[in-house]
Amino acid sequence: MGIKIILDNCTGCKKCMTGCPFGEIEVIEKKALVKEGCTLCGACQEACEFEAIEVDRPALQSTADLGKYRGVFVFAEQHDGELRSCTLELLGAGRRLADRLGQELAAVLLGDEVEGLWQNLVAHGADKVYLADHPTLGLYQTESYAAVLTAVISKYMPSIFLFGATTTGRDLAPRLASRVNTGLTADCTSLEIEAETGLLLQTRPAWGGNIMATIKTANDRPQMATVRPNVMKKPTPDTGREGEIIPIPVSLDPKGIKARVVEVIKNHDWSVQIEEAEIVVAGGRGLQNAENFEVIESLAKTLGAAVGASRPVVDSGWKAHSHQVGQTGKTVQPKIYIACGISGAVQHRVGMESADMIIAINKDPDAPIMQIADYAVVGDLFQVVPELVKELKSRRKKGESAI
Repeated sequence: MGIKIILDNCTGCKKCMTGCPFGEIEVIEKKALVKEGCTLCGACQEACEFEAIEVDRPALQSTADLGKYRGVFVFAEQHDGELRSCTLELLGAGRRLADRLGQELAAVLLGDEVEGLWQNLVAHGADKVYLADHPTLGLYQTESYAAVLTAVISKYMPSIFLFGATTTGRDLAPRLASRVNTGLTADCTSLEIEAETGLLLQTRPAWGGNIMATIKTANDRPQMATVRPNVMKKPTPDTGREGEIIPIPVSLDPKGIKARVVEVIKNHDWSVQIEEAEIVVAGGRGLQNAENFEVIESLAKTLGAAVGASRPVVDSGWKAHSHQVGQTGKTVQPKIYIACGISGAVQHRVGMESADMIIAINKDPDAPIMQIADYAVVGDLFQVVPELVKELKSRRKKGESAI
Protein backbone atom coordinates (compact mmCIF):
# COMPACT_ATOMS: atom_id res chain seq x y z
CA MET A 1 0.00 0.00 0.00
CA GLY A 2 1.66 3.25 -1.11
CA ILE A 3 1.90 6.06 -3.63
CA LYS A 4 3.96 6.09 -6.81
CA ILE A 5 5.04 8.97 -9.04
CA ILE A 6 5.41 7.96 -12.70
CA LEU A 7 8.30 10.25 -13.56
CA ASP A 8 7.95 9.85 -17.34
CA ASN A 9 4.42 11.30 -17.12
CA CYS A 10 5.19 14.02 -14.57
CA THR A 11 5.53 17.52 -16.08
CA GLY A 12 6.21 19.43 -12.87
CA CYS A 13 2.97 21.41 -13.23
CA LYS A 14 2.56 21.53 -9.41
CA LYS A 15 -1.17 20.79 -9.54
CA CYS A 16 -0.62 17.78 -7.29
CA MET A 17 1.26 20.00 -4.85
CA THR A 18 -1.57 22.52 -4.56
CA GLY A 19 -4.09 19.69 -4.62
CA CYS A 20 -2.61 17.97 -1.56
CA PRO A 21 -4.59 19.21 1.45
CA PHE A 22 -1.77 18.26 3.83
CA GLY A 23 1.16 19.83 1.97
CA GLU A 24 2.92 16.46 1.63
CA ILE A 25 4.05 16.90 -1.99
CA GLU A 26 6.77 19.15 -3.33
CA VAL A 27 8.15 19.61 -6.83
CA ILE A 28 11.92 19.45 -7.23
CA GLU A 29 13.55 19.91 -10.63
CA LYS A 30 10.13 19.65 -12.29
CA LYS A 31 9.34 16.30 -10.72
CA ALA A 32 6.88 15.58 -7.90
CA LEU A 33 8.20 14.14 -4.65
CA VAL A 34 5.96 12.66 -1.95
CA LYS A 35 6.95 13.30 1.68
CA GLU A 36 6.83 10.73 4.48
CA GLY A 37 3.68 12.24 6.01
CA CYS A 38 1.47 11.23 3.06
CA THR A 39 -1.92 9.93 4.24
CA LEU A 40 -2.83 8.22 0.93
CA CYS A 41 -6.00 10.32 0.73
CA GLY A 42 -5.79 10.33 -3.08
CA ALA A 43 -6.37 14.07 -3.58
CA CYS A 44 -3.15 14.40 -5.59
CA GLN A 45 -4.19 11.62 -7.94
CA GLU A 46 -7.48 13.40 -8.60
CA ALA A 47 -5.65 16.68 -9.25
CA CYS A 48 -3.12 15.20 -11.71
CA GLU A 49 -4.13 15.59 -15.36
CA PHE A 50 -1.26 13.50 -16.72
CA GLU A 51 -1.85 10.17 -14.91
CA ALA A 52 1.51 10.55 -13.23
CA ILE A 53 0.34 9.45 -9.78
CA GLU A 54 -0.82 6.03 -8.67
CA VAL A 55 -2.21 5.31 -5.20
CA ASP A 56 -1.84 1.63 -4.49
CA ARG A 57 -4.62 0.17 -2.37
CA PRO A 58 -5.10 -3.60 -2.14
CA ALA A 59 -8.21 -4.93 -3.86
CA LEU A 60 -8.86 -7.22 -0.93
CA GLN A 61 -7.66 -7.18 2.66
CA SER A 62 -6.48 -10.48 4.10
CA THR A 63 -8.10 -12.06 7.14
CA ALA A 64 -4.96 -11.22 9.12
CA ASP A 65 -5.25 -7.57 8.12
CA LEU A 66 -8.90 -7.43 9.21
CA GLY A 67 -7.93 -8.34 12.75
CA LYS A 68 -5.92 -5.12 13.02
CA TYR A 69 -9.09 -3.04 12.72
CA ARG A 70 -10.74 -2.38 16.07
CA GLY A 71 -13.23 0.07 17.51
CA VAL A 72 -16.51 1.68 16.51
CA PHE A 73 -16.20 5.22 15.13
CA VAL A 74 -19.03 7.72 14.72
CA PHE A 75 -18.79 10.82 12.56
CA ALA A 76 -19.87 13.64 14.88
CA GLU A 77 -21.74 15.86 12.45
CA GLN A 78 -22.17 19.44 13.58
CA HIS A 79 -23.40 22.63 11.98
CA ASP A 80 -22.63 26.11 13.26
CA GLY A 81 -21.09 24.62 16.38
CA GLU A 82 -24.14 22.51 17.29
CA LEU A 83 -24.19 18.71 17.16
CA ARG A 84 -26.83 17.21 14.90
CA SER A 85 -29.40 15.09 16.67
CA CYS A 86 -28.43 12.09 14.53
CA THR A 87 -24.91 12.21 16.00
CA LEU A 88 -26.25 11.53 19.48
CA GLU A 89 -28.49 8.77 18.13
CA LEU A 90 -25.49 7.13 16.47
CA LEU A 91 -23.52 7.29 19.71
CA GLY A 92 -26.28 5.33 21.40
CA ALA A 93 -26.21 2.69 18.65
CA GLY A 94 -22.41 2.74 18.55
CA ARG A 95 -22.17 2.23 22.30
CA ARG A 96 -24.31 -0.88 22.06
CA LEU A 97 -22.22 -2.28 19.18
CA ALA A 98 -18.92 -1.47 20.87
CA ASP A 99 -20.02 -3.14 24.11
CA ARG A 100 -21.09 -6.22 22.17
CA LEU A 101 -17.63 -6.41 20.58
CA GLY A 102 -15.76 -5.49 23.74
CA GLN A 103 -14.16 -2.53 21.95
CA GLU A 104 -14.02 1.25 22.32
CA LEU A 105 -16.45 3.79 20.92
CA ALA A 106 -14.93 6.93 19.39
CA ALA A 107 -16.43 10.09 17.92
CA VAL A 108 -14.62 11.95 15.16
CA LEU A 109 -15.32 15.69 15.32
CA LEU A 110 -14.32 18.08 12.53
CA GLY A 111 -14.86 21.83 12.46
CA ASP A 112 -13.51 25.21 13.48
CA GLU A 113 -13.49 26.12 17.18
CA VAL A 114 -15.67 23.13 18.11
CA GLU A 115 -13.56 21.75 20.95
CA GLY A 116 -16.32 22.64 23.41
CA LEU A 117 -18.51 19.86 21.96
CA TRP A 118 -16.30 16.97 22.99
CA GLN A 119 -17.65 16.61 26.53
CA ASN A 120 -21.19 16.23 25.20
CA LEU A 121 -19.98 13.43 22.95
CA VAL A 122 -18.40 11.67 25.92
CA ALA A 123 -21.56 12.17 27.98
CA HIS A 124 -23.52 10.37 25.25
CA GLY A 125 -21.23 7.34 25.22
CA ALA A 126 -17.92 8.08 23.46
CA ASP A 127 -14.74 6.75 25.09
CA LYS A 128 -12.54 8.91 22.87
CA VAL A 129 -13.06 12.00 20.74
CA TYR A 130 -10.72 12.56 17.79
CA LEU A 131 -10.76 16.32 17.18
CA ALA A 132 -9.69 17.99 13.93
CA ASP A 133 -10.05 21.73 14.58
CA HIS A 134 -9.00 23.98 11.69
CA PRO A 135 -10.39 27.12 10.00
CA THR A 136 -10.64 25.30 6.66
CA LEU A 137 -13.06 22.82 8.29
CA GLY A 138 -15.43 25.53 9.49
CA LEU A 139 -17.80 24.97 6.58
CA TYR A 140 -18.40 21.46 5.31
CA GLN A 141 -16.64 20.67 2.05
CA THR A 142 -16.36 17.15 0.67
CA GLU A 143 -12.68 17.31 -0.27
CA SER A 144 -11.32 18.64 3.00
CA TYR A 145 -13.46 16.42 5.22
CA ALA A 146 -12.75 13.31 3.14
CA ALA A 147 -9.00 13.99 3.25
CA VAL A 148 -8.96 14.32 7.04
CA LEU A 149 -11.12 11.25 7.63
CA THR A 150 -9.02 9.17 5.22
CA ALA A 151 -6.00 10.02 7.34
CA VAL A 152 -7.90 9.11 10.53
CA ILE A 153 -8.86 5.70 9.13
CA SER A 154 -5.32 5.02 7.88
CA LYS A 155 -3.83 5.79 11.29
CA TYR A 156 -6.41 4.46 13.78
CA MET A 157 -7.96 1.63 11.72
CA PRO A 158 -11.56 1.43 13.03
CA SER A 159 -13.55 -1.73 12.43
CA ILE A 160 -16.86 0.14 12.05
CA PHE A 161 -17.51 3.71 10.93
CA LEU A 162 -21.04 5.16 11.15
CA PHE A 163 -22.50 8.28 9.56
CA GLY A 164 -25.93 9.90 9.72
CA ALA A 165 -27.90 9.56 6.48
CA THR A 166 -28.12 13.34 6.26
CA THR A 167 -27.22 15.53 3.30
CA THR A 168 -23.67 15.73 4.65
CA GLY A 169 -23.38 12.05 5.53
CA ARG A 170 -24.74 10.91 2.18
CA ASP A 171 -22.22 13.12 0.41
CA LEU A 172 -19.20 12.33 2.56
CA ALA A 173 -19.47 8.60 3.28
CA PRO A 174 -19.36 7.37 -0.37
CA ARG A 175 -16.32 9.51 -1.15
CA LEU A 176 -14.56 8.19 1.94
CA ALA A 177 -15.50 4.55 1.25
CA SER A 178 -14.07 4.88 -2.25
CA ARG A 179 -10.80 6.32 -0.95
CA VAL A 180 -10.22 3.57 1.60
CA ASN A 181 -11.53 0.85 -0.72
CA THR A 182 -14.36 -0.52 1.39
CA GLY A 183 -18.09 -1.07 1.09
CA LEU A 184 -20.89 1.22 2.24
CA THR A 185 -24.47 0.40 3.17
CA ALA A 186 -26.74 3.44 2.85
CA ASP A 187 -29.89 4.42 4.77
CA CYS A 188 -29.74 1.71 7.42
CA THR A 189 -32.62 1.33 9.84
CA SER A 190 -31.07 -1.36 12.05
CA LEU A 191 -27.54 -2.33 13.15
CA GLU A 192 -26.57 -5.52 14.97
CA ILE A 193 -23.49 -7.65 15.57
CA GLU A 194 -23.54 -11.20 14.21
CA ALA A 195 -22.75 -13.49 17.12
CA GLU A 196 -20.79 -16.08 15.14
CA THR A 197 -18.52 -13.75 13.19
CA GLY A 198 -18.58 -10.37 14.95
CA LEU A 199 -19.54 -8.76 11.64
CA LEU A 200 -21.82 -5.74 11.48
CA LEU A 201 -25.30 -6.63 10.22
CA GLN A 202 -26.56 -3.61 8.30
CA THR A 203 -30.29 -3.64 7.54
CA ARG A 204 -31.93 -1.26 5.10
CA PRO A 205 -35.09 -1.02 2.95
CA ALA A 206 -34.73 -2.33 -0.60
CA TRP A 207 -36.86 -2.60 -3.71
CA GLY A 208 -38.80 0.56 -2.97
CA GLY A 209 -39.26 -0.40 0.67
CA ASN A 210 -40.98 -3.69 -0.13
CA ILE A 211 -38.30 -5.83 1.54
CA MET A 212 -35.64 -5.36 4.19
CA ALA A 213 -32.12 -6.39 3.18
CA THR A 214 -29.37 -7.26 5.66
CA ILE A 215 -25.86 -6.62 4.34
CA LYS A 216 -22.45 -7.67 5.64
CA THR A 217 -19.01 -6.31 4.72
CA ALA A 218 -16.99 -9.49 5.16
CA ASN A 219 -13.71 -8.74 3.40
CA ASP A 220 -13.00 -5.03 3.80
CA ARG A 221 -12.60 -2.54 6.62
CA PRO A 222 -13.91 -0.38 8.03
CA GLN A 223 -17.49 -1.61 7.81
CA MET A 224 -19.26 1.61 6.85
CA ALA A 225 -22.92 2.57 7.00
CA THR A 226 -25.12 5.63 6.93
CA VAL A 227 -28.06 5.45 9.34
CA ARG A 228 -31.38 7.20 8.95
CA PRO A 229 -32.01 9.95 11.48
CA ASN A 230 -34.66 9.25 14.10
CA VAL A 231 -34.55 5.44 13.89
CA MET A 232 -32.19 5.09 16.86
CA LYS A 233 -32.95 6.30 20.37
CA LYS A 234 -30.72 8.97 21.88
CA PRO A 235 -28.96 7.71 25.00
CA THR A 236 -29.52 9.49 28.28
CA PRO A 237 -26.45 11.70 28.77
CA ASP A 238 -24.16 10.92 31.69
CA THR A 239 -22.23 14.08 32.55
CA GLY A 240 -20.08 12.08 34.94
CA ARG A 241 -18.55 9.93 32.21
CA GLU A 242 -14.85 10.39 31.57
CA GLY A 243 -13.29 10.28 28.13
CA GLU A 244 -10.19 11.21 26.21
CA ILE A 245 -9.78 13.92 23.59
CA ILE A 246 -7.16 13.25 20.93
CA PRO A 247 -6.19 16.19 18.67
CA ILE A 248 -5.75 15.39 14.97
CA PRO A 249 -3.00 17.54 13.41
CA VAL A 250 -4.38 19.33 10.37
CA SER A 251 -2.36 21.32 7.87
CA LEU A 252 -4.95 21.80 5.17
CA ASP A 253 -3.93 24.10 2.35
CA PRO A 254 -6.99 26.05 1.12
CA LYS A 255 -5.38 26.12 -2.33
CA GLY A 256 -5.78 22.37 -2.49
CA ILE A 257 -9.58 22.56 -2.17
CA LYS A 258 -11.14 22.80 -5.61
CA ALA A 259 -14.54 24.04 -4.49
CA ARG A 260 -15.06 27.38 -2.77
CA VAL A 261 -18.07 28.38 -0.68
CA VAL A 262 -19.31 31.68 -2.06
CA GLU A 263 -22.44 32.10 0.03
CA VAL A 264 -24.48 30.12 2.56
CA ILE A 265 -28.25 30.51 2.20
CA LYS A 266 -30.12 29.06 5.14
CA ASN A 267 -33.53 27.49 4.62
CA HIS A 268 -36.08 29.31 6.74
CA ASP A 269 -39.02 27.24 5.49
CA TRP A 270 -40.52 25.96 8.74
CA SER A 271 -42.54 23.41 6.82
CA VAL A 272 -39.61 21.33 5.51
CA GLN A 273 -37.42 20.56 8.55
CA ILE A 274 -39.43 17.51 9.56
CA GLU A 275 -36.53 15.40 10.95
CA GLU A 276 -35.82 17.82 13.80
CA ALA A 277 -39.40 18.96 14.46
CA GLU A 278 -41.08 18.27 17.79
CA ILE A 279 -44.51 18.37 16.15
CA VAL A 280 -45.34 17.12 12.64
CA VAL A 281 -48.68 17.56 10.90
CA ALA A 282 -48.89 15.22 7.90
CA GLY A 283 -51.40 14.92 5.08
CA GLY A 284 -52.38 12.02 2.85
CA ARG A 285 -54.67 11.27 -0.08
CA GLY A 286 -57.66 12.26 2.03
CA LEU A 287 -56.76 15.87 1.22
CA GLN A 288 -57.86 15.16 -2.38
CA ASN A 289 -55.60 17.73 -4.06
CA ALA A 290 -52.54 19.96 -3.53
CA GLU A 291 -54.57 23.10 -2.85
CA ASN A 292 -56.25 21.49 0.15
CA PHE A 293 -52.90 21.22 1.93
CA GLU A 294 -53.66 24.75 3.12
CA VAL A 295 -55.97 23.13 5.67
CA ILE A 296 -53.20 21.25 7.50
CA GLU A 297 -50.61 23.95 6.85
CA SER A 298 -52.82 26.27 8.88
CA LEU A 299 -52.79 23.75 11.74
CA ALA A 300 -49.02 23.32 11.44
CA LYS A 301 -48.44 27.06 11.55
CA THR A 302 -50.67 27.41 14.62
CA LEU A 303 -48.68 24.71 16.43
CA GLY A 304 -45.26 25.75 15.12
CA ALA A 305 -45.07 22.32 13.50
CA ALA A 306 -43.47 20.92 10.36
CA VAL A 307 -45.56 19.64 7.46
CA GLY A 308 -45.22 16.01 6.39
CA ALA A 309 -46.78 13.99 3.61
CA SER A 310 -47.41 10.38 2.65
CA ARG A 311 -45.80 8.80 -0.40
CA PRO A 312 -48.93 8.89 -2.62
CA VAL A 313 -49.14 12.64 -2.01
CA VAL A 314 -45.51 13.12 -3.07
CA ASP A 315 -45.91 10.79 -6.06
CA SER A 316 -48.91 12.89 -7.14
CA GLY A 317 -46.78 16.03 -7.04
CA TRP A 318 -48.79 17.69 -4.27
CA LYS A 319 -45.72 18.02 -2.04
CA ALA A 320 -41.95 17.83 -2.57
CA HIS A 321 -40.04 14.71 -1.53
CA SER A 322 -38.45 16.69 1.32
CA HIS A 323 -41.83 16.41 3.11
CA GLN A 324 -42.25 12.65 2.65
CA VAL A 325 -42.48 10.50 5.75
CA GLY A 326 -41.95 6.76 5.44
CA GLN A 327 -39.64 4.01 4.31
CA THR A 328 -38.69 5.78 1.09
CA GLY A 329 -38.86 9.24 2.67
CA LYS A 330 -37.75 10.51 6.06
CA THR A 331 -38.02 8.94 9.48
CA VAL A 332 -39.36 11.29 12.15
CA GLN A 333 -39.56 10.97 15.90
CA PRO A 334 -41.54 13.99 17.12
CA LYS A 335 -43.31 14.44 20.41
CA ILE A 336 -46.61 14.71 18.50
CA TYR A 337 -47.47 13.34 15.06
CA ILE A 338 -50.85 14.36 13.61
CA ALA A 339 -51.90 12.28 10.60
CA CYS A 340 -54.68 13.84 8.53
CA GLY A 341 -56.32 11.74 5.82
CA ILE A 342 -53.54 9.12 5.91
CA SER A 343 -54.61 5.48 5.78
CA GLY A 344 -51.39 4.27 7.40
CA ALA A 345 -49.76 1.76 5.06
CA VAL A 346 -46.84 -0.10 6.63
CA GLN A 347 -44.35 1.88 4.51
CA HIS A 348 -45.62 5.09 6.09
CA ARG A 349 -45.88 3.74 9.62
CA VAL A 350 -42.23 2.74 9.85
CA GLY A 351 -41.33 6.38 9.29
CA MET A 352 -43.41 7.79 12.17
CA GLU A 353 -44.55 5.06 14.58
CA SER A 354 -41.83 5.92 17.11
CA ALA A 355 -43.43 9.33 17.74
CA ASP A 356 -44.23 9.91 21.43
CA MET A 357 -47.88 10.60 20.61
CA ILE A 358 -49.83 9.83 17.44
CA ILE A 359 -53.10 11.60 16.64
CA ALA A 360 -55.02 10.34 13.60
CA ILE A 361 -57.90 12.10 11.85
CA ASN A 362 -59.68 9.89 9.33
CA LYS A 363 -63.21 9.12 8.14
CA ASP A 364 -62.44 5.40 8.13
CA PRO A 365 -62.44 3.98 11.68
CA ASP A 366 -60.78 0.79 10.39
CA ALA A 367 -57.83 2.53 8.70
CA PRO A 368 -54.49 1.02 9.85
CA ILE A 369 -53.32 4.39 11.19
CA MET A 370 -56.23 4.37 13.67
CA GLN A 371 -54.98 1.12 15.21
CA ILE A 372 -51.62 2.60 16.26
CA ALA A 373 -52.91 6.06 17.18
CA ASP A 374 -52.96 7.23 20.79
CA TYR A 375 -55.94 9.43 19.88
CA ALA A 376 -58.12 8.53 16.88
CA VAL A 377 -60.63 11.09 15.62
CA VAL A 378 -63.24 9.58 13.28
CA GLY A 379 -64.43 12.40 11.08
CA ASP A 380 -63.98 14.55 8.00
CA LEU A 381 -60.62 16.33 8.25
CA PHE A 382 -62.08 19.32 6.39
CA GLN A 383 -64.43 19.82 9.33
CA VAL A 384 -62.23 18.61 12.19
CA VAL A 385 -59.00 20.45 11.39
CA PRO A 386 -60.49 23.98 10.97
CA GLU A 387 -62.35 23.54 14.26
CA LEU A 388 -59.13 22.41 15.90
CA VAL A 389 -57.27 25.46 14.58
CA LYS A 390 -60.09 27.72 15.80
CA GLU A 391 -59.93 26.19 19.29
CA LEU A 392 -56.14 26.43 19.49
CA LYS A 393 -56.18 30.10 18.48
CA SER A 394 -58.90 30.79 21.03
CA ARG A 395 -56.83 29.22 23.80
CA ARG A 396 -53.79 31.20 22.75
CA LYS A 397 -55.72 34.46 22.96
CA LYS A 398 -56.72 33.55 26.50
CA GLY A 399 -53.09 32.93 27.37
CA GLU A 400 -53.61 29.19 27.62
CA SER A 401 -51.28 26.57 26.19
CA ALA A 402 -52.15 25.54 22.64
CA ILE A 403 -51.14 21.95 23.37
